[in-house]
Amino acid sequence: MNHRGAAASRAAMILALGAMLATTMGPLGAQAAPAPVVFFDIAGASLAPQSAFYHDIFDWRISPSGMFSVPAAAPLPGNLRVEPASEGSLAERVIYIGVPDINATMAKIVAHGGSIVFPRYVVPGVVILALFKDPAGNRMGLVEMDGAKPRIPPAH
Repeated sequence: MNHRGAAASRAAMILALGAMLATTMGPLGAQAAPAPVVFFDIAGASLAPQSAFYHDIFDWRISPSGMFSVPAAAPLPGNLRVEPASEGSLAERVIYIGVPDINATMAKIVAHGGSIVFPRYVVPGVVILALFKDPAGNRMGLVEMDGAKPRIPPAH
């Protein structure tokens, strides 16, 4: 993916994430409930380093078999996004993890073998986020939290 395509894709993702976090779902009324997300997995070549990384960074308690449970937002926002075919395939799912301080978390990520995809980014009036790769190369996101809710920076 070229720099311009990556920037456009990042901008679209940021706007979509912001829109999701800025709105809430209304009551379902007589409608059937949507199918819930009930499981996710994070792939890697070796379980031990992946377990250590997510435990050390996010304090996730991971069993020797790799199973774990973490708190989740309810309802859990999601997004379908378009990656232009001309930019090449980018088969991934990005899980966004809420943290109180993105910069401090990114420092821990780098110290534990991860890398920064793009650093802390403030979308005024919407959200503060960042992207990183874990040691196995999985791209993941961070959202800066204020307690149990995303921190919404002042609009300009």
